[in-house]
Amino acid sequence: RYQLNPHFLFNTLNAISTLVLDKATEQANEMLTKLSKFLRYSLEHAPLDKVTLAHEIATSRLYLDIEKVRFAERLKLKINVASQAEGALVPSFLLQPLIENSIKHAVSKSEEGGMVEISARVEGDSLILEVVDEGPGVLLNQSEADTVADSTGVGLSNIRNRLQQIYGANHELVISAVQPRGCKVTVNIPYDFK
Repeated sequence: RYQLNPHFLFNTLNAISTLVLDKATEQANEMLTKLSKFLRYSLEHAPLDKVTLAHEIATSRLYLDIEKVRFAERLKLKINVASQAEGALVPSFLLQPLIENSIKHAVSKSEEGGMVEISARVEGDSLILEVVDEGPGVLLNQSEADTVADSTGVGLSNIRNRLQQIYGANHELVISAVQPRGCKVTVNIPYDFK
């Protein structure tokens, strides 16, 4: 929770400042409210806390709504969560770093922007979460794919460590290429529900 991207906070405050200067007070107030809720959520939940997927998606939407002010129509979003998955328990702040990576590597680097797709489904005793983007993707060479899978980036490293602490060996975090281009991060954890 202390590794929230300072660039995100800086960009959000700049966007709010611009709205205030443009006298768009209603939008500025709405953005401040969403930022406040998002930050409150980050402080209320310890790294190993579990929340329902519905709650995690709602918090991710706060983050995405804030980013939408920055990227406008360049940020396209698709969320597909199976009803059975909504009550599943997941580690808090599991999705946000994955979404942030997609925005950083796919949306912000392209003039046209791009799509970020979040999906969740239950398969047997497993909850499968996926975050897919239309960015440059990962390299297909096996040694390079292994390097990406063992990435020490703060967001992925943080998620990998928390999944290990919570689930031991009973989880998967897989990063793969999407054709014709893009990246998919798949998280497979035990289906536990509230």
